[in-house]
Amino acid sequence: MFDEYVEHTSAPNAAFSHGGALPKVEYEGFEPSPYEEEDNQPEDFGPQVDIPTDNTPLFALERVQYTPPAPIVAMVVSSDVLIMGLSTNVLVLIELTREEQVLQIPIPRKTNELNIHKMFLDPSGRHLIVTSTQGENWYLFKGWKKPRLLKTFKMVIESVAWNKPALLSSSRSTSTREMLIGARNGTIYEAMLDAEEDFFKSQERYLQAVFSLPERQPVTGVDFNFFPPLDPRRALVVVTTPSRMYQFLGTPDRRSDDGGRIFTSLFATYRDTAPKILELPGNIQYSELHVYSSNADQAHSLPKTIAWMTSPGIYHGSLNFDSTTDDLIDGAELLPYPVFPSSPSTSPTRREPELGGPPASMALTEFHFVLLYKERVVALSNLNEQLTYEEILPLKPSESVRGLTADPVRKTYWVYTDQSLFELGVRNEDRDVWRIYLEKGKYDLAIQYAKTANQRDVITAAQARAFFDEGRYFQAASAFAQCSVTFEEVTLKFLDAGQRDALRSYLISRLERTKRTDLSQRMMLATWLVEFYLSKCNELDDLVASESVSQDVVNLQTERTIVEEDLKHFFETYKTNLEPNTVYELIQGHGRTDMYLHYASVIGDFKRVVEHWILEEDWTKAIDVINRQSNLELYYRYAPTLMRHAPKETVDSWLRQPALDPLKLVPALLRLQHLPRDPLSPNQAIRYLNHVIFEQGNTSPTIHNLMITFYASSPSSSSSASTQRHPEDDGPLLRFLSTAPSDPLTGKPYYDLDYALRLCKQTGRTQPCVHIYSKMGLWESSVDLALEKGDLELAKVNADMPPEEDRQLRKKLWLKIAKYVVQDKQDIKTAMRFLENTDLLKIEDILPFFPDFVVIDDFKEEICTALEGYSSHIDSLKAEMDEATRNAESIKQDIVALQKRFITIDAAEKCSECGLALLTRQFYVFPCHHTFHADCLIGLTKEYLPATALRKIITLQSELVKLTQGAALDRGITNPTSLLPSSAAHTRQSSTAQRTLLSATFQNGQSKTSGNGSATAGTAAANALGLGRNLLSAGDRLRDLIVPDTLVSIVTAPAGWIPGIGTGSRRNTEKDAEKKVAKLRAELEDVLTGSCPLCESVVAGVDKPFVKEGERDTSWEL
Repeated sequence: MFDEYVEHTSAPNAAFSHGGALPKVEYEGFEPSPYEEEDNQPEDFGPQVDIPTDNTPLFALERVQYTPPAPIVAMVVSSDVLIMGLSTNVLVLIELTREEQVLQIPIPRKTNELNIHKMFLDPSGRHLIVTSTQGENWYLFKGWKKPRLLKTFKMVIESVAWNKPALLSSSRSTSTREMLIGARNGTIYEAMLDAEEDFFKSQERYLQAVFSLPERQPVTGVDFNFFPPLDPRRALVVVTTPSRMYQFLGTPDRRSDDGGRIFTSLFATYRDTAPKILELPGNIQYSELHVYSSNADQAHSLPKTIAWMTSPGIYHGSLNFDSTTDDLIDGAELLPYPVFPSSPSTSPTRREPELGGPPASMALTEFHFVLLYKERVVALSNLNEQLTYEEILPLKPSESVRGLTADPVRKTYWVYTDQSLFELGVRNEDRDVWRIYLEKGKYDLAIQYAKTANQRDVITAAQARAFFDEGRYFQAASAFAQCSVTFEEVTLKFLDAGQRDALRSYLISRLERTKRTDLSQRMMLATWLVEFYLSKCNELDDLVASESVSQDVVNLQTERTIVEEDLKHFFETYKTNLEPNTVYELIQGHGRTDMYLHYASVIGDFKRVVEHWILEEDWTKAIDVINRQSNLELYYRYAPTLMRHAPKETVDSWLRQPALDPLKLVPALLRLQHLPRDPLSPNQAIRYLNHVIFEQGNTSPTIHNLMITFYASSPSSSSSASTQRHPEDDGPLLRFLSTAPSDPLTGKPYYDLDYALRLCKQTGRTQPCVHIYSKMGLWESSVDLALEKGDLELAKVNADMPPEEDRQLRKKLWLKIAKYVVQDKQDIKTAMRFLENTDLLKIEDILPFFPDFVVIDDFKEEICTALEGYSSHIDSLKAEMDEATRNAESIKQDIVALQKRFITIDAAEKCSECGLALLTRQFYVFPCHHTFHADCLIGLTKEYLPATALRKIITLQSELVKLTQGAALDRGITNPTSLLPSSAAHTRQSSTAQRTLLSATFQNGQSKTSGNGSATAGTAAANALGLGRNLLSAGDRLRDLIVPDTLVSIVTAPAGWIPGIGTGSRRNTEKDAEKKVAKLRAELEDVLTGSCPLCESVVAGVDKPFVKEGERDTSWEL
């Protein structure tokens, strides 16, 4: 059985196979054609390429693994709800989404009382009507446990038309809304059922007969649709009988949302007039009406095809709801039933020669009519009416076919017998649709259903050839560019036909689809297209120039403009695929200067464009081209030429480009220096340099020097230097010299002062020279030059320029001016007024410049005024001296008072340094009440005094030692300590040998002591002299040179301790030494007691750590 199925299903595919296989063609650029011109290739489907055959079956019939408990009488499916009516009057409900749940609902009637005839299930799968051959009708709603009898429905129902928009738009509604029922007696009823439980209402809301067919035949099919879907204003009702089809078209009654009678008025219009009737007589008493909608699951979708199974065949067509006639079925055709041999399963005695005629049932898919016969299922294409599928049903010997039903919402198809269920799956229904549309010449639809690139290529090639044969060359060019027809074949076709414009369109399309990596092919295509465009432009130019077509010249000019714009756009789009030199040659060969310039601009070859306009001497356009590009080299390259012929426009261009390097434009600027120029017109070079210096802040000395060059060599300076020059001529140059920016580090201008001075001297510009002299700090030269030129005011200005601190120089400059005024001008009154301009000169300063014979009467008043000024000045000086004397006397009195100041201390006071009793030896008390022994004070002080104070202490110490030692030698004393008081001698006698003026580091020059610790007088004197020399070379060891004990002996010793001091007889020389020693001791004491060392140490040690290095106590660490 299945072998037969395979044999049958493969037969249709064989019908569409081509003849001998052709070599596979793949586009590789400009490859040679695989066919010779004399070969006659079939052109039914375009280029012959190998298309892989899709062997996937269109349909697949599969048995459902379910055995009904009793023979099946009827079955319906909708929205995945399957309901079977058994011969035992039991309804079997199966929800296909939950196949394991099978619900059996019995009808409360015995088999001899009720025989199920048909069942009708609404699109939502909620409402079921069961009709019987006895005329009894039952109603079952989803969720009910048992059906309910429709008492008013006393007829045998043959067909039902449900209100699909209302049922699918509301999933919770219990009402069927308006529906049409076709009865066996030929009457059409409008009815509505509602499953809502209402004590006062039954489920049968109403039942009304709206129309009766005249022939009283059974109404085998009924269907209605409202349109437009979202605003239903009209309704189409299609009714069929075994031999007739009726179309009722009209306006339905307005109804509320709850539903109501809406078809009464529509059918009432046909009581007196006959509806649209189609009659196909036959010898069968049944027929079926089917409609198909591709999106039937949507509530407001409209069906697009309709099919009516009758005795002669299948009458089918498409529904056109936009039609203005009373027949809404377009393209209606009658498809006769197929004839095929009898089934091989039939026994030889029962086998018939052929089978044919009307099938038992029918279903409608998108592209096929599915027919059910007693032993097989077949499918006919509704596009070409060919048999595309056939399969023998695997029936048991006693099994008989009952029917074919379809789920209109889920698009599933079911075959049922009295003992089995089969599902007919739609697998690959549109497999050959593209080929059928291709045979019919419907290329757009064929492309829509093509699934592979090869299929689309075949369709496009066939469409391209069809366009070419019809003379639609541009459409053919577009189609040829999208298929694999060889490049040579297409181009020769168009060239032979003389369609160069269409060929250009083909080349453009082919270029757009060529891979970017195929550089050579893209370049050849683009170059050829440029040639086509240029030829077309020249051709149109010739036609425009011809007199024979003068009446159509406007259209030709418009076409030429369009072609030129297309060529410009082509240059912009494919500039990377063109070789510039080749394109330049093509354009020049056709004499298209405009295109030459445009292409050069597109590829950025502005050099060619600028050169063209310069050769044409169109300087403005050349400058515009330079302005539109960003390459600075073009500015530099053509600057001399453009500056010579269009200086203003050139400078305007430079000013708009701040990135230019002014140094590279210097040659162009110098072109203007020697060119004749209108004195009234501004110098464009100076204008540009002013912008560069003051706006852009350029600091190049070259630019600044060039600016001075232009100012100095302006037309006003072209005359000789000896010619009288007006001072205003130097105004621009002076303004620049005064306002030119200077180097912030050096304060000097960026231009070269020497160069500027030399240039100004050459051009005879006095005022600028004077200004430059002042910039150079040569004030005398500037004043001399100003006076040399007789410019007194300029000399005055420069005389005030030196700094205020240098009064001597300023006075000297003013004296120069005064000498010029007195001697050269010989104007005494002017000289007197001149003194009022400065406070540096007096009348006596300029008197030497007056001649001897001058009369004093001219400046008598000035002399008197000067004398009076001197007198008042002397008086002020005397007053200041008196005030200073009084201040000195006051200070002396304060000093005397300070010397008499005292402080009271306790007898038990201790030294702040050593902690011993303060009164045991000489001590010092400070105003801060810190007390120190003399030696402790000296030891502390030397640690905090600055280096200058330490050097002074060492010097005083050295001088005092010299004086005391010298005095001891004069008196023949060998040991000075013998002259000390007894207490002091006893205290220091033991340490005399150890206490010397120098520390251990500076003892090399000392002599060794004798055994008793005393040194000879000669050795002591030598040591004293050596000490003075060592003091000068001590360097940084100042603190080591200070010996506290020695200083104590010097500073704190009583007057009689030092030899020669304090004795009864004194000589005059000893008195002088005594005074000198006292003075030195006073100075030394002032240094030592200038400030408290403890208080001073606090201030000096603010930035020092409390703990010195090495003094850290680690005993507290954990």
